[in-house]
Amino acid sequence: MIALGVAARWLHLAAGLGLVGLVTATLLAGRSDRPTALAWEARMLRWARDLVGLVLLTGLATLAHQSTVVTGRAGAALQIGEWTRLLGHSQFGTVWLVRHGVLLLLAALLLLREREESSADRLALRGEAWLLAGVGAAAMAWAGHAAAVEGIGLPAALLDALHLLAAGAWLGALLPLAALLRAGARVEGADARPFAVLAVRAFSRLALTVMILLVVTGLANTWFQVGSVPALVGTSYGWLLLAKVFLLIPILLLAQHNRRRLLPRLGGDGDTAGRPAMVRLGRFVAAEAGLGLLILLLTTGLSISPPAVHDPIWWPFSQRYAWDVATALPGGATRVLIGVQVAFLGVLALVVGLLLRSWRVLLVGAGGLSLLTGLWVALPPMAVDAYPTTFRRSSVPYHAVSVANGAALFRAHCATCHGTGGRGDGPGGAGLPRLPADLTAPHTAQHTAGDMFWWLTHGIPAGGMPPFGGALAEEERWDLINFIRTLGAGEQARQMTALVPPGRPWLVAPDFAIVVGPAPPRSLKDLRDRWMTLLVLFTLPESRARLGQLAEAYNTLQALGTEVVAVPLGDGRDIIRRLGGRPPILFPVVTDGAADIAATYALLARGLGPASLSARGAPPLHAEFLVDRQGYIRARWLPGSPGPAWDALPTLTDQIQRLDKETPAGSAPDEHVH
Repeated sequence: MIALGVAARWLHLAAGLGLVGLVTATLLAGRSDRPTALAWEARMLRWARDLVGLVLLTGLATLAHQSTVVTGRAGAALQIGEWTRLLGHSQFGTVWLVRHGVLLLLAALLLLREREESSADRLALRGEAWLLAGVGAAAMAWAGHAAAVEGIGLPAALLDALHLLAAGAWLGALLPLAALLRAGARVEGADARPFAVLAVRAFSRLALTVMILLVVTGLANTWFQVGSVPALVGTSYGWLLLAKVFLLIPILLLAQHNRRRLLPRLGGDGDTAGRPAMVRLGRFVAAEAGLGLLILLLTTGLSISPPAVHDPIWWPFSQRYAWDVATALPGGATRVLIGVQVAFLGVLALVVGLLLRSWRVLLVGAGGLSLLTGLWVALPPMAVDAYPTTFRRSSVPYHAVSVANGAALFRAHCATCHGTGGRGDGPGGAGLPRLPADLTAPHTAQHTAGDMFWWLTHGIPAGGMPPFGGALAEEERWDLINFIRTLGAGEQARQMTALVPPGRPWLVAPDFAIVVGPAPPRSLKDLRDRWMTLLVLFTLPESRARLGQLAEAYNTLQALGTEVVAVPLGDGRDIIRRLGGRPPILFPVVTDGAADIAATYALLARGLGPASLSARGAPPLHAEFLVDRQGYIRARWLPGSPGPAWDALPTLTDQIQRLDKETPAGSAPDEHVH
């Protein structure tokens, strides 16, 4: 069934684009009264009718196949009821109805066309046919991956529609032109040779513009559906896309050969001097069309494959390259910058050498050497070991529940060697081939979540770390990784103060549920864009006075765009009753899940102050975090720590106003660690 579905979609796509290209070819060719040219036009009309019939027939086949995909039952392909539900309750169905309604109009236009009495009649018929064929082809974008791009579905679909139209105008015109060249190359077709030459030259001029449009829209589509180099080389979608690009290379080489070598030899006077070139050109154009059909087959595969941005990445190489690795090495960043400049000069020399014939050998040789030298200088400082799961995205969000579960798993499985604080000082690490890693050190941030997932799953034999793939479920391994990330982030956050520092935000606030009694639950993520958040970890009775101060200032804080969320440390039972008194606490106080939130944010609340606040990494009895509208922790206050304090409310409101005026430096953090 899958093979039949792919075949139906491939034929449907090829027929739809073929219609666009066929009408484009007849428009470019213009009008002629030569018998061979008239015979070619009549043949193109028959082809157009056949293609309309094929696209309508395969359209029914794609509808049947989509019914089996949606229902998961092969029998749904023959059930009209399932077809009706799909047509009436899905975007695929809506687009299908619109497209096939337009294609039926095109069929009627071709079957019931009147005699063309003038050039205006001829142009009107072909213009209307091109418009209908173009709408039928371009509308496919709204039933594909492009329309599902989050946030920018309409622009992405429009770009994909342009891509389809450009592909049809170029690829679909190849076979009609090959047929015209073949007819003109015959002895009896000499009358149409000037007509064929003019048509091919007009197409050659159009093809350059169309190819630029294909490249631009193709790059945009790649960005939307792939998004990164790892996704390009590490997913089935990316491999299909690369195969499509590789198939395009011989097509471009053939097109270049045709344009530079064969097209000038055609001549335009109708004699036999250009006949051999016309024969060869017709064959090469047909070969281009054949390769184009293979590209459409790969495109069909892309249309039924999950986009690379949503597919797990399986990295095929043993190394990767990262800028942050180079910056951690003495002189590494300088070496990379020098290498990049040398490589850029090499690329520039290669481009100039290809454009200038007189200096081509020298410039290409020097450019190639400069490019290789630049890469040899720039790449080694950025190299770091990589694994198949290096770029794999976590399936578990960066959430307080996950971090708390990871902490429990760490104590059970990892603390023996890595130590209770993750510093690599556990008693079980003494007899290992090498000491366990300090998970709080900065180097932890240089490894991806996928690296850690690989180590947890397969172990590190050289270091004596056993595999946990059999002992821990996949979600549990991601929970562990979320905990390790928070542990490392907490160590770096020990320098954070009550003042918002300049520069790009970096400390991501773990998400958590805000459950307050019977009120509908929200999450920290739900507050993004609209609210900044003051997260307060408190202990009773020590924090009661501070909570009262915040309660009195609550209206002011909300007017500044800040929500206050309080989470009890320690025993949270009956916390609402225990908070009773004056002034009343009107801001949210989390009642369910508070222990997980407190345990997670306690990792980010370790300071460098007096021993009573941070001895052995113990969290304080009270801590406050200021989270910006994007979801980054920008400042924190630990009572008793040196420096400015938020118990003087003007200090807090000054920092809030600073954040409120700030232009976001980047995108909101992903809900999954990387």
